[in-house]
Amino acid sequence: MPLNDLNNTKSLRISVVIPAYNAGAFISRAIESVLAQTRRADEIIVVDDGSTDDTAEQVQKYGGQVRYIYQENAGASAARNTGIKTARYEWIAFLDGDDEWLPQKLQHQIDLLQRNPELIWCAGNYIHCLCVENRRSNDMETNRCRKLLGRGDYFDNYFHAYMKGATGHTDTMIIKREALIDAGAFTEGQKRFNDMDMWFRIAYRQPRIGFVCEPLSIYHLDIPESISQTYWESDIYSDLIERHLKLAARFDRTESFTPCAAYLLRGWMRAMLFDTRGKDIRGMMKQFNELLPGWYKAIMWCLTVFPRVSAAGCHTISWIVRRLRLRKKPVRRPS
Repeated sequence: MPLNDLNNTKSLRISVVIPAYNAGAFISRAIESVLAQTRRADEIIVVDDGSTDDTAEQVQKYGGQVRYIYQENAGASAARNTGIKTARYEWIAFLDGDDEWLPQKLQHQIDLLQRNPELIWCAGNYIHCLCVENRRSNDMETNRCRKLLGRGDYFDNYFHAYMKGATGHTDTMIIKREALIDAGAFTEGQKRFNDMDMWFRIAYRQPRIGFVCEPLSIYHLDIPESISQTYWESDIYSDLIERHLKLAARFDRTESFTPCAAYLLRGWMRAMLFDTRGKDIRGMMKQFNELLPGWYKAIMWCLTVFPRVSAAGCHTISWIVRRLRLRKKPVRRPS
């Protein structure tokens, strides 16, 4: 790379924030993937959220290459907030302690941001990896992603992009520090959807988001004790939607957010069918009646009359799909 190009990429100074809790078995993989970037990060911060394993020893092997911060266990949101507060540079890139970046992740995003200096955040495609089964797949098919973007580098509206599958995994996010601060901290104590909650709050203020169609990171699905497998009370889902309907109205984004809210609700209720949660599904349909199309409500009412039968049918179909390898994208199996 010519010297003038190298200096140009250095004009974006990047702090990488890695929250870690009992990640001793994986944290070196995450750190190594940052150190292996074709455009190196300017700072790597690992926030140890009260680990009781050898996370500290694994991180401290890297000496001055990594800033290690320990805090009492308070959750991933609190750890990310600590990283943001202590970061030295204007751009924050996130990586979970049990995932990894691909080597050109930062370079791809820096190039995009320099082409579009008005952008304050950027996400990208990523790989789902169920490595114990040697299965991996892109979250979005690359050509489909390029078609959605046209000839551009960004989506004009994050909520529209979300419904098309360009959700932006945490491991691919790079965001201006001031935008994170303006949107407010990650919500500490929230049991699920901490990342989505933050991205939505940024999108109300700055809906345009850069997006890289090439995979930037690897999301590992074979990690035990996933939060998504632990907390599934319907109130968590409903409270998130209720809160964001109010925020969307406050920022005059109701027209953009409402279809996204309906999209999320339909997906969550489909998943609840697998767990015989007919009562929860009917409660959500009643609460968000105006957001859901009539045909969808009619189908769900029928399927929740005999929830055990519907759940058995869903599991049978899922088993057939897995058996015949009809699902291209690997997913984490229920615990």
